[in-house]
Amino acid sequence: MLWRGREQSTNVEDRRGGRGGMARNAGGLGLGAIILMFFIYFLGGDPTALMQNMQQGGGGAAQQQNSPQQARPDDELAGFVKVVLKETEDVWNKLFPAQLGRNYREPTLVIFDGRTSSGCGHANSATGPFYCPADEKLYIDLSFYKELNQRFKAPGDFAMAYVVAHEVAHHVQHLLGITGQVQGQRNRISKTEYNKLMVRLELQADFLAGVWAHHGQQMKGFLEKGDIEEAMNAAHAIGDDRIQMEARGYVVPDSFTHGTSEQRMRWFRKGLETGDLSQGDTFDVPESRL
Repeated sequence: MLWRGREQSTNVEDRRGGRGGMARNAGGLGLGAIILMFFIYFLGGDPTALMQNMQQGGGGAAQQQNSPQQARPDDELAGFVKVVLKETEDVWNKLFPAQLGRNYREPTLVIFDGRTSSGCGHANSATGPFYCPADEKLYIDLSFYKELNQRFKAPGDFAMAYVVAHEVAHHVQHLLGITGQVQGQRNRISKTEYNKLMVRLELQADFLAGVWAHHGQQMKGFLEKGDIEEAMNAAHAIGDDRIQMEARGYVVPDSFTHGTSEQRMRWFRKGLETGDLSQGDTFDVPESRL
């Protein structure tokens, strides 16, 4: 991805190494941490209860750290995700008025290492990237890039860009009220049916990430040879079926919450090829065609 020398977003909280301290715990968990607790989700569990328990253990006021900012090995990666965030801002600030007739409200990216807290509870380096609708912030521990390379075998800068774009897509869903509608069904339907809604929510986020790549390329021309393959590889690597097969040796489709590798790649590609938001209503597609 062509990113060096490009503008970085200013909607960033850098909490690495204690910079900026811990965020105040805003209380209240939602469905919003869509990719929160990667491994619990992918193993068929429900991370909400765990997050609630974690949340009960903390929630103090923010503590500001004023120590000098020293150079870090991951500073370049931090600069990269800030550029990607800026690219998403430019695209969605254009698409919201053009295709939705409304203005876009930009989210904040929190970069942390080790652990931090959010409006959706506490998080640590094992959490994986997630979006919290309670405070409209994306949370990323940059060590996930190493995880993406080594554990998920999905190297490349655009693989990480896809991850950031996917989390921003959850912010788009939040702004459009889609996340809230899904969350409202949590106690009204069975866990199996709720999981199916979650899959549709995740596949739509993959589609929206593809829409971003489509328009970002038209506006900025940032794609290089092999970038799309990197994103597709990342989408494939974090499919429910692949994760469960690696962890268990078998899959349990009723426990899927993100979609299969094939589904995730297909919806990302559809968004990439069309760039048309009207074609991403995953909730109106028969299950056999997801």
